[in-house]
Formats: sequence, C-alpha cells, structure tokens
Amino acid sequence: MRKFNIRKVLDGLTAGSSSASQQQQQQQHPPGNREPEIQETLQSEHFQLCKTVRHGFPYQPSALAFDPVQKILAVGTQTGALRLFGRPGVECYCQHDSGAAVIQLQFLINEGALVSALADDTLHLWNLRQKRPAVLHSLKFCRERVTFCHLPFQSKWLYVGTERGNIHIVNVESFTLSGYVIMWNKAIELSSKSHPGPVVHISDNPMDEGKLLIGFESGTVVLWDLKSKKADYRYTYDEAIHSVAWHHEGKQFICSHSDGTLTIWNVRSPTKPVQTITPHGKQLKDGKKPEPCKPILKVEFKTTRSGEPFIILSGGLSYDTVGRRPCLTVMHGKSTAVLEMDYSIVDFLTLCETPYPNDFQEPYAVVVLLEKDLVLIDLAQNGYPIFENPYPLSIHESPVTCCEYFADCPVDLIPALYSVGARQKRQGYSKKEWPINGGNWGLGAQSYPEIIITGHADGSIKFWDASAITLQVLYKLKTSKVFEKSRNKDDRQNTDIVDEDPYAIQIISWCPESRMLCIAGVSAHVIIYRFSKQEVVTEVIPMLEVRLLYEINDVETPEGEQPPPLSTPVGSSTSQPIPPQSHPSTSSSSSDGLRDNVPCLKVKNSPLKQSPGYQTELVIQLVWVGGEPPQQITSLALNSSYGLVVFGNSNGIAMVDYLQKAVLLNLSTIELYGSNDPYRREPRSPRKSRQPSGAGLCDITEGTVVPEDRCKSPTSDVKDNSFSRSRSSSVTSIDKESREAISALHFCETFTRKADSSPSPCLWVGTTVGTAFVITLNLPLGPEQRLLQPVIVSPSGTILRLKGAILRMAFLDAAGCLMPPAYEPWTEHNVPEEKDEKEKLKKRRPVSVSPSSSQEISENQYAVICSEKQAKVISLPTQNCAYKQNITETSFVLRGDIVALSNSVCLACFCANGHIMTFSLPSLRPLLDVYYLPLTNMRIARTFCFANSGQALYLVSPTEIQRLTYSQETCENLQEMLGELFTPVETPEAPNRGFFKGLFGGGAQSLDREELFGESSSGKASRSLAQHIPGPGGIEGVKGAASGVVGELARARLALDERGQKLSDLEERTAAMMSSADSFSKHAHEMMLKYKDKKWYQF
Repeated sequence: MRKFNIRKVLDGLTAGSSSASQQQQQQQHPPGNREPEIQETLQSEHFQLCKTVRHGFPYQPSALAFDPVQKILAVGTQTGALRLFGRPGVECYCQHDSGAAVIQLQFLINEGALVSALADDTLHLWNLRQKRPAVLHSLKFCRERVTFCHLPFQSKWLYVGTERGNIHIVNVESFTLSGYVIMWNKAIELSSKSHPGPVVHISDNPMDEGKLLIGFESGTVVLWDLKSKKADYRYTYDEAIHSVAWHHEGKQFICSHSDGTLTIWNVRSPTKPVQTITPHGKQLKDGKKPEPCKPILKVEFKTTRSGEPFIILSGGLSYDTVGRRPCLTVMHGKSTAVLEMDYSIVDFLTLCETPYPNDFQEPYAVVVLLEKDLVLIDLAQNGYPIFENPYPLSIHESPVTCCEYFADCPVDLIPALYSVGARQKRQGYSKKEWPINGGNWGLGAQSYPEIIITGHADGSIKFWDASAITLQVLYKLKTSKVFEKSRNKDDRQNTDIVDEDPYAIQIISWCPESRMLCIAGVSAHVIIYRFSKQEVVTEVIPMLEVRLLYEINDVETPEGEQPPPLSTPVGSSTSQPIPPQSHPSTSSSSSDGLRDNVPCLKVKNSPLKQSPGYQTELVIQLVWVGGEPPQQITSLALNSSYGLVVFGNSNGIAMVDYLQKAVLLNLSTIELYGSNDPYRREPRSPRKSRQPSGAGLCDITEGTVVPEDRCKSPTSDVKDNSFSRSRSSSVTSIDKESREAISALHFCETFTRKADSSPSPCLWVGTTVGTAFVITLNLPLGPEQRLLQPVIVSPSGTILRLKGAILRMAFLDAAGCLMPPAYEPWTEHNVPEEKDEKEKLKKRRPVSVSPSSSQEISENQYAVICSEKQAKVISLPTQNCAYKQNITETSFVLRGDIVALSNSVCLACFCANGHIMTFSLPSLRPLLDVYYLPLTNMRIARTFCFANSGQALYLVSPTEIQRLTYSQETCENLQEMLGELFTPVETPEAPNRGFFKGLFGGGAQSLDREELFGESSSGKASRSLAQHIPGPGGIEGVKGAASGVVGELARARLALDERGQKLSDLEERTAAMMSSADSFSKHAHEMMLKYKDKKWYQF
C-alpha cells in the first residue's frame, strides 16, 4: 500500500498557490504596461512586535505594598497583574502567568525582591534588580489555602497562614518549606471548643522576634513562643477580627473588629482589652454599649517621638450613614479626622521614616489604594492635604471612548499645550515633594515628540505627552461647555438619541501643524476648535444646523436627482453653496406633529468665556427630520489649508466651510453615485420605519452584556453582532436597516480624473460597501478672496471599488514618499483689537500646498486605499490598479494606517482575528504578520491605533493604555529606555538600644531563626504540602539585567545554586538509599537472632 505523504500535498498546494499568485501578478502588470519600479527600503527585518509600557491606573486593584528604603510602591490586581511605581516616570508592569488575583504583596525590604501571594495558593518571588522583573521561584500549596503572609524585616523566613488556621514557614532564598509548622489546635488548645477560622494576621513582637502574634478570624489572638513551641497568651473577643497592629514597644497591640470596634490589649493581660473604642459609634447614655457599626477592615498603630500615636483605620462607619462615601479615619490624640474618598478603599499603608518595627515610626503619609484611584495623604500638615499625583492615573476619570496617537509631532506643540494646561491645575495640594521616589529613569533614546489624545464619555478631551515611553497629561478640553445643561431629566428636551453621556466623543480629527481640532460627538454634533494663547469672550457661539436625509422616492431611478420638498435642500450636485442656517430653527415639529428640524443638543445663547487653549470656532449639528433622529457620525476630516470640514454618516455626507460658516455640500450617499449607482435601492421613507438610534459607543465597564445593536465593528453594516462577516462589492440590494455609510474621508491634492494633467485640491470619500468617490474643490485664490468668494464643490464622477468597507486612504508621490495633506501653519488668531481687520486678513497665510504641486506635471501619484478586506494601490491619473493585496479572507481589518517608519512608509493593519500586519508601499509586499491579540471586546476595536516611527497603542482595560512597537530598532533600544526600579541604597542604622536596656535587657530580642526553622532542627516538610516551581527569571533574567563581570558572577552564582540544588537532590536520594540499606541490615540482623539457636530441622 502506497504511503500518503501530507507534506508533499501541502508543498504542492503552496506551489500551486504561489504560481497562481504569480499569474495574478502578471495579469495585474501586463508586460507592456508595467509601473515604474520604486526602490523600497523596508524589509521584514525592520519589523518586530513587542509591548513597551503600560500606563494608567491598575485595573481592579487588590493588594498594596511599599519598600520604605527603596521608596517603591507595588500594586497587585484581581487579574494577576503587578504594577510597580517609583519616582514619576519610573513605572513597571508585570503579569503572573496564571492570571489569578493577587491577595498580598511583601517586599524584601532593600533587597530588590518582592513576594506575591495569589488566590490560587501560589507564592512567587520576583527579582526587581532587572529592568523587566521576573519570577525566580514559585511555591504551590496543594492541600491548604493561603490567607495571610508576613515577612519580618531582614529575615529570610516567610510566615504563611492558611484557611485551616495553620502556619507554615518558607525559606525565601530557596523557596522551600521548613519542617516547623504551627498547628491551629496546638495554638488555641482548650481555649475554644470550635475551629478558630482562617489566619487573618501574623506578626512578630517588635521587641522580641521569638514571639509571634497570630490572629484568627473568629476573634481569637494567640501569642506564640517560637522556641518553646507553645502559646504564651491567648486573647479572646466575641467579634470577628479583620486586622491587628503592634505598638512599637511591643507591650500593646490593637485589633479591628466586624462590629466597628477597636480593642487595645496589654500583652500580659489576656483576660480583657485595656480599651475598647467605637470610632464612629453613637455613645448612648446609661453606659450602654454603642450601636454596632460597619466592620473596620484595617487598622494601623503608628508612634511619634514628639506626640501622641496615630491610629489610622478604614471602614467602621455607622449603619445609618446611607449614601456616605467611603472614609479613612485618622485618630491623633484627641482629634479625629474623617477623610472622604471618591471610591471604595481596597487597602492603605502608612509611610514611616524607619523600616525598623521596634523604633518610633514617625509616620509622614498614608497611601490609600482606592478602587479607581491612588491617593497620598500628608500626615505632617494641618488638615491632612493630599499630594498632587504625578503618575498618569486619571486616564479613566471619565470612560475613554476613542483615542488617537501622533508620533513625530512639531516640536513646539508640547510646550504650547503644557503652557495652557498649567493654568488648569487644582490648588490646595501638599507643598511637599511626592514621597514615592525610588528607581532611576531610563535613557531616552527616542527624541521625537509624541502626543496621545483621548476622547471621553463626558465630552472631555485630554492631550498627553507620550514622548520617550512616559505619559503626562498636558491639557484638558471640555467640549460640553458650549451646550446648555438640562437641570434634570424632566427639563430635558426629548430630542436625545442617547440616554446617557450625550456629549461623548466618537471621532477626533486633529491637524498638529495648524493645531486645528475637530470632534464628532454621539449626539450627531461636530465642533471645530482653534488654538489660541489669548483669552476671549465669544458673544454668540457660531452654529450651523444640517439636515442630512436618506430618502428614495423611485425604485427605477436610484440616482435621487429630485430632492424631496423639504425646507433645506437635501442634496445638490450643482456648484453653488447651500445657505447656512445661522440660528437654531424655531420649528420643532412638522405638520403631522412629528419632531422636525431640531438638533439633539441646545447651544448656549449667553456669552462664553474661553480660556487660552482650544476655543470654539463653530458648532455643527445634524437635526431631526420628520420624526427620524439624526444618524451618528461615522467619519470626519478637517483641512486647515482649505478651511473645510467634512463629515458623513449612514444618510450621506456634508461639507462645511468653517471660515465663511457655510454648508457647501449636503448629499445622500446615493446622490454621490449619480448615474453610476450599481445597486438596486428600495424605496424608504424615514416616517415609515424608524431606525434604532443605538449608542455607537459601547459600555466601557467590563462584563456587561451589550445590547445587540450597540457593539459592532466600527463600520458595521449587518444586523448581527458577529465579527466573521464578509462584504463584497457585488451586493445587489441593500438592507433597509443597514445603509451604505461614509466610512473614510481624506483631503488631498491629486489628480481627480483620468484626463487631468495636474493635481488639484479634492476630497476622497470611502463607503462601507467599498466604493471610493472623488469630489473636486475649487478654492478662491488669495486670502482675501477666500473669505469673500464661495468654495465650489462638485462630484468628479471618478468611482473606484474595493472589497469591504473602506477604512483609510493616503497618497504617495512618484518616488513612493507619503504626501501629507496641505495645511496652514499655526498663527495666533486672536490679535489685539486695535490692529486693523486687514492685518487680520494678512495673518491668514496663503494656502500652503502639499509637495505634489512642486512636481513636474508628467509625474504620477499613487492612491493607497485600505478596506476591511484588502488594500489597493492605484496609479494616478490613469486610475490603473498598480498593486493589490487581499489582507484577510476569514476576518476583517479593524484599523489600518499608512505610517512613516525608518525614512520610508508602510501600511499597518490590525485584524479582528488578532493579527498585526504590515505591508510595504507601494508594492504591498507582506513584511510582518504576528498573532498578537484576539478581539475580545469593542474597547480594543475602538481605541487601537498605529502611529509613525513604529508605535501603536490601545486601551487594554477601562483604565489602562498599552503601548507597543512594531519597529525592530525600538525593540532593541527598549532595554535602555526602561527605568530601573532597584538602586543601591544603604539600609538605615538600627535604633540604639541605650545603655540601661543593654545592661538590664528590655531592648529588642533577636532570634536565630536558622537554628529554629532550618532542616537540622525542624526536619523536612511534607513533600505533598507544597510544590516548588523554578521561575523563568533565572538565567534569562540575569542575562537581561547584568553585563560584564557582574553578570558573569551572577550567572556563575546561579549556576552554582542550580548545581547545589542538583547536589542536594542527589544527597536526598543517597540518604534515602542509605536509610533503606540500614533498615534492610536491621531486618537481616533480627532474622539472624531469631534463628541463631535453631537446628536445621526446626525451620
């Protein structure tokens, strides 16, 4: 029987497909009509994909730790992430592979290491002495659940409490268990008839390391003597314990309970507490117990040399404080301060001057980890002001709805935005420096300015300086300021198309060179902003209302040449501009009582004071038409050189001259086709069936079920919510609900028709069915004429087709270089009033045209068009398809960008199936295809964007931005650019015991833990109790972290450790063999004694 060779079949298939593609290439480029060859410099080796940094607040935080010597803060999350913060600009993100929640973090103080305890009962030792921290060891508990860990300062023995109430001891150096175990029944003995519950606290007496304080959930506390292996004292209270804290002298400790009380105990008086405090309880007359309060989740007891101790606690509010925000209570002497927080408290830590628990603590700040914020309170200043947070943790202040990324911006932009943003800073912060200041900055190898713009659900826009892998907020703009706010829901006009967040930003269009900004919001509104350093008062906010309508009256003539009889013309193929509506229309309903000619939002009619920064130039709103709400805007573009803005939705397209405040174009999508419409349209009137408005912005909160109509591909055109859809340009009919929408817009200076001999200003329009149109723009010459003469706009008749919705368009010159759209350089628009109007006109520079106009007329150009399915490079003016690449068959492209990289240009795509791909231009050769991130939610689809110089980003969680690079050069330089968390710092000197304490005892008692917990005295732990797992941060981590002699030493030491481990394994096996040989010899000896005196016949 002949063997079937699958490899040969596959080889045959690949050969067949490659020959087919060669044939296709030959068909695409007939030998006689070949495109001129352009030398492309980008190769596959220029590309490599890797994550760079993560910014923002750690999503769903669960644990907190601080190294008081290194001054590093660690935050763990419910998804197993670890974020480390040092001085502003030094941040690090790590991830536990299991993704289990972090329940506790413990620094090895000043050692450059951290222990994390996870909800899956694993402990991990992280090495922080390398730029990218890695796990050195892991220990998985198999039979018990980990509930609490404690690592004494300068000790290598970690105490691990479990749900069963037992305490195990782990050697942090080898990450192995000691044979020493404190069993719960031995700890409580006969003091309680029932199980005391899980271990909720472990700490050693600050003055005597040999005494261990163990807190059980049920309310029992035990002081355990480690040497004698028995309990010295047992303290019982009839309320559950949440936390315990020592006074530094080791004579008293404090417990927080589930009924909102604090109990203070003398170590030597176990019968009852010295003092019981209910910080928020109402004191009743007749000496009765105060009313119970909510549980006090954590308490800390910190002493000062010069005054009363601080007792700091979270929770404990009385039950009748309904609606009161979460509080942190600071009790200092007789004063009690209740500090309200914006979100619920996850954990808090008091920052103290000394790492030694047996010295006066001298607390100076409290770091409070909230559900969605990190707050630092200054304890040394009256009123306890908060420190100004220098970390970029406010990305999610309002949920992010869209973002854009600009790398290689003009150098004067960041200083300009910073100067206007500096005026927005809040007052009343602590005057001290931010105290978390460990680590060192990396070397910024990238010198180009980078800006990230985020749009938010409340209508705000934030500009961030993202240069050299850091992030810092520059300026915040509130777009909702131009609208009237309704006091309550009853007052609100019933014109909203979204129930909440009516100002949410959907699209941002920004021209960095001219600093012009345009936004499209969820209520079908567009606002144009101009940047100014002067404050102005706008008496009347300029506004336009546009009536975009999709209505076909005749099946046989789909061109829609006859506009329906409406108050504003629906569409116009003529070159005359449409007169604008200069004020809001007064008619709010049509003759049959349907809502008509009203916008969704009401623009303020009072004067508006506009601070330096972005100032409103024009507000454009789409209006209701015959009871039909305006459709949300799907595409937006602005050009500062032409003074034009254009936007489109599923009804059509509108163009506005923002200099003359006039509507130039208002066409339905069908009218763009003219007589070339390939689709049979069905008649539809908006009055017959109302389209569901469906908010286009998906809920940011994780885990919510999203209504069917709300979360679709950005250019979705099918009813279902699935991502695996296929679009073809050979569609014969269009669903009533899924109209052809405008999906891409691009202003440029190029050849509009085949017969053109020179390029001219035009607009390219892409739709969701893969059609590209060209609209010609006839601009008046000279700055004065531009403000007086109308701009003439007309469809050119040029129509191109691709498969799938068009996402992005760009243009290359004959040499294959990217041609940026024309722009007007920024100038200060608000010149002082005494200057003439003519001077103001002169300020407007002539239209600065793109590089194409300086080319010779004979030189051609290339249009690059990327759709959800394919990319085409079209030669202009001939309109021949020079190159074509089918990007994906089974998925679709979510984001495509034409970007500059290494003095060249490429097309970068992110697909819904998780692949990131790049293609050379103009030939569309595949250069990179990496499976990176499957599309798990719409947040990723809505926020993913590529930028120049190999940069990209997306919102990885509702609170965090993940940046990545697809440039090989950046990947290579990344190690240098990252900051260092660990810096060599001298450990402070231990507190002086004093002469009398040294003479008569009473100072801190030390303990030889090695003698107690080492294998020689305590034996070996049961192997089935926990499993040791070597971490990946071994040799690789050392390679990345060290170089030269130090690196060699570290590697040698690690190799020795590994060899030592192997030797110890060998030793164990030898010992086992010896013991079995020993037992065999014993048995043999016994046998011999038994039968020694017997004769042979007695056997």
